[in-house]
Amino acid sequence: MAKAMKVPSLCKYAMFCAGCGHGVLLRIICECLEQLGQEKNVIAAIGVGCSCHLKSGIDCDLVQSPHGRAAAVATGIRRAEPDKVVFAYQGDGDAYSIGLAETLNAAYRNENMCVFAVNNGNFGMTGGQMSWTTMPGQKTTTSPRGRNTQLTGIPIKVPELIAHSFAPAYVARGAVTTPAEIGRLRSYVMNAFQSQLNHEGYSIVEVMTTCPTNWEMDPVTAQRHLVENVIPYYQLGELKKRGEQP
Repeated sequence: MAKAMKVPSLCKYAMFCAGCGHGVLLRIICECLEQLGQEKNVIAAIGVGCSCHLKSGIDCDLVQSPHGRAAAVATGIRRAEPDKVVFAYQGDGDAYSIGLAETLNAAYRNENMCVFAVNNGNFGMTGGQMSWTTMPGQKTTTSPRGRNTQLTGIPIKVPELIAHSFAPAYVARGAVTTPAEIGRLRSYVMNAFQSQLNHEGYSIVEVMTTCPTNWEMDPVTAQRHLVENVIPYYQLGELKKRGEQP
C-alpha cells in the first residue's frame, strides 16, 4: 500500500468547486512555507472572490482586503512587519480588473513581497462575469454572446507587463494541469518565497486553472479546454528569473 503524504501543518479544510485549482495551489504554498521553516512567520492579504476561502484553508494570520486592494494591503503589512513573510493571494478579476493599479504599483516599487494570482478567466465567486483575462469568444454572464475583443480589448497578460516594464525579483506562470506542471509550479512558488527571504524584491506567480462552474463544463472537459485553448495564449514558464537583469 502506498504511504500517505503528510499534510502540511498550515493546511486546513477549504471548500472549492470540483475541478478548481485553488486547493492545489493552497497546498503548494503551505508545503513551501513549511519547508522554509516559515509556517509560524507569515501574514497573507487575501482578495475578494474564491481567494476568500483561504480563511478556512490555511492556518496563518490573514487580512481581508477590499476588492482589488490586496497588493496595497500587503504593502502595508510588509512595512509594518518587516520580518514577516508576506504574500497576497488573489484571483484575476481581483488582481487585474478591479485592482490593476495596486498590483502594478507594488511591482513598480519592487515591494519585497509575493503575489499569487489565480487566473481562471472570469470573476469566479461574484457571478462569472467577464474579466480582463477572459478569452476571445468566451461566454460569461456579462458577455453572453462571447467576448468581443473589438469592443473590450484582448486578454491582458499582467506577468509579462510586469516582467518587461519594471525590475521585479521574479515572475512566473504555472498551471495545475498535470503532475509535471504542478511540480514546476511548486518550484515557482518556492522561488518567489526565497526571493523575499533574500530581500530581492517583488515576485508574482500567476497560476492557470479552470472554473468548471462558471465555464459550465465538467472538470475533465474544463481541464482539456484549459490545456488546448487557454494555455497556448498564456504560455507557461519563468518570465523573469531571479538575478536576471531587466
